[in-house]
Amino acid sequence: MSVALFPRTDVASGSSAERSLAVLAMLSHAGEPLALSDLVHALGLPKATMHRICSQLLESGFLARDVNENHFMVGPALRKLALDTLNHGTLRGLRHAVLTDLVEQVGETCNFTTLDGAEVLYLDRVEAAWPWRLTLDVGAHVPLHCTASGKLFLALMEGKSRDALLSTLTLKRMTDHTIVTPQGLRAECAQIAERGHSFDREEFVAGLIAAAVPVRDSHGHVRAAIAVHAPTTRMSMDDMIARLPALEAAAARMGALL
Repeated sequence: MSVALFPRTDVASGSSAERSLAVLAMLSHAGEPLALSDLVHALGLPKATMHRICSQLLESGFLARDVNENHFMVGPALRKLALDTLNHGTLRGLRHAVLTDLVEQVGETCNFTTLDGAEVLYLDRVEAAWPWRLTLDVGAHVPLHCTASGKLFLALMEGKSRDALLSTLTLKRMTDHTIVTPQGLRAECAQIAERGHSFDREEFVAGLIAAAVPVRDSHGHVRAAIAVHAPTTRMSMDDMIARLPALEAAAARMGALL
């Protein structure tokens, strides 16, 4: 039985949570039931401490007793956690595939975004193979008032929530085309709500345009957005409009994966 992954000094001096995780990791790594004495020896913890940890993990379902009740094995709660983690990874892969297919159709970089407080959060992104492109990493945030996704989220939220959020936003001018007045942004939101999609007309970055459509869950609630952006040297607004059906079809596929 290898103990290289679980240094005795680290576990012995760790918190209660770290010790519990070390026990679970040891049992998962071993692939077979282990006796209390095995765990004590491998992790360098006092027998009384190990007994207390195992009792707590048994009670919560993360450990289970083997046929030999002095041996412990992975419990149903840990197995469910592992399955949920794998499913999460599978779903992420399926969502990424939707973006990949969309990029092949529209020929430009596409993003999967959501509302995070008073900003837009990039959940996923697939880059087009062009030398000139805007690079934003997954996990990055961008403003609401000057991006296609951001204005879409504002436009499709309940009126009182939108008014409350607008009252806290700083409408910073990013380009000559940025909407910087609450009245102008409210008018823009009304138009977006009516047509069901949003555009960024060089409002965030000069020379860059974008379009965004909502991703709705099974109850019809807006949970995210799919957006495409491109430099004006490669795509006109008419070209962007022509790509809306592809975005909407991708958003429908993505909604089924929420």
